[in-house]
Amino acid sequence: MNTTEIASKLVALCKQGKFQDAKVLYAPEAVSVEASAPPGGQRESVGLAAIQAKGEWWVANHEVHSMQVAGPWPNDDQFIVGFRFDVTMKPTGQRFMMEEMGLYTVKDGKIVREEFFYSGGA
Repeated sequence: MNTTEIASKLVALCKQGKFQDAKVLYAPEAVSVEASAPPGGQRESVGLAAIQAKGEWWVANHEVHSMQVAGPWPNDDQFIVGFRFDVTMKPTGQRFMMEEMGLYTVKDGKIVREEFFYSGGA
C-alpha cells in the first residue's frame, strides 16, 4: 500500500473506533511519540507491543463520550490526521475536550513513526 492508501485505511478504522485493528498498518519496529509523557510513562514508545500497551492504557483510563476524526492529509511519505475527543479521565472524573494532530511517517508500506501534537505538550 502507498501512503495515501495507508492513511485512508487508518482514518476509516479510527472513525469506527477500531484503533487496535490498525496495528496491521504498523511496522513491528514503529515508534510513537507523545507531546508529553502519560502519568508514569515515557513520551516515546518503541515497537508495536509498546504502542499497543499505550493504547490499552488509554482505554483503561479514559471514557470517550464522543470522537471526531479528520483527514487524512498526505504529503510524500507522511500524512496528518486530526482527532477531537470528549473524554472523562476515569481516575479523577475530570471531563475535558482534547484535540490533537497525528503526524505519521510511512516506509515500505507500513507506518514506522507517529507523532502527536496537542496543547499541554512539552
